[in-house]
Amino acid sequence: MAKRKSFESALKELEEIVRQMEAGNLCLEDAVKNYESGMKQSKFCLDLLDKTEKKISLITKDTNGNLKEQP
Repeated sequence: MAKRKSFESALKELEEIVRQMEAGNLCLEDAVKNYESGMKQSKFCLDLLDKTEKKISLITKDTNGNLKEQP
């Protein structure tokens, strides 16, 4: 079974892509490949954050300590 990518590993990869692109030493083809990869990592992170936010909203407690859904 394939290991599932974590938010932290995707963010680290995205940071490395940004570092490489900011260095300005990439040829156009490599810069475009890095940009595409960076966009994929960014989407993965944003999607995961969105899912996590939805989970958190489902496990919020009310004033009586009961779990209730909060948008």
